[in-house]
Amino acid sequence: MRSAFGLLRSLWLYRRPGRQRGLRRFYAPFVEEGDLVFDIGAHVGDRTLAFAALGGRVVAVEPQPMLAAWLRRNLAAKGQIEVLEQAVGAEAGAGELQVSRATPTVSSMNARWTRDIGTHNPGFAGVRWDSRIEVPVTTLDRMIDTHGRPRFCKIDVEGHEADVLSGLSQPLESVSVEFVAGALDVAQACVDRLDKLGDYRFNWVVGEQRTFRWKRWRSGDDVREWLASGADGVASGDLYARLAS
Repeated sequence: MRSAFGLLRSLWLYRRPGRQRGLRRFYAPFVEEGDLVFDIGAHVGDRTLAFAALGGRVVAVEPQPMLAAWLRRNLAAKGQIEVLEQAVGAEAGAGELQVSRATPTVSSMNARWTRDIGTHNPGFAGVRWDSRIEVPVTTLDRMIDTHGRPRFCKIDVEGHEADVLSGLSQPLESVSVEFVAGALDVAQACVDRLDKLGDYRFNWVVGEQRTFRWKRWRSGDDVREWLASGADGVASGDLYARLAS
């Protein structure tokens, strides 16, 4: 019952009328007709749908069985979307997913993150990760071997973003990763990893907003300084990286 309620809550939040238009406008510079896109942590597929509407071929990855089944039923019939029921990490194999049945959007592969985030970020204080499931894990490198190199890769996996990037050994044209207050070390590790892979420039958005906060894209050193100073005190957001070339 709690799982069904959690799914309905997510659908209300992320699939409400009018949201798709804004997402398509925002992602248009990143995704064009025929581009391959990886949606890591697809959840209920709001961004998957936007990528596909822009003409992208989307590989949507979601390890939660109920959500993956929902995505297959409702999105996979669209020819340019493939749904994979698995997680992505630093190494291929199996891993334990910490599931919040009431709020499935914050389920995570990072046990340390689920243990500590409620202490450091009040927005998570009431969240309970009340289920554990074993899920298959692949890597971005393996996904590229199978599907090709994506033009854009969105990563929103609740504290597991740096592990996902650890399984990538080549630069991608553009990437986004979620960050949250109380766990900015994860974002720091993502910036460090991306800087090792290529010459990236960075920008960011607050929460579910779709406006970049900086007028110009900045270097990894600029972002590290910004993160160290508390990331403007925002509760959460998405950090975007694109190759300077």
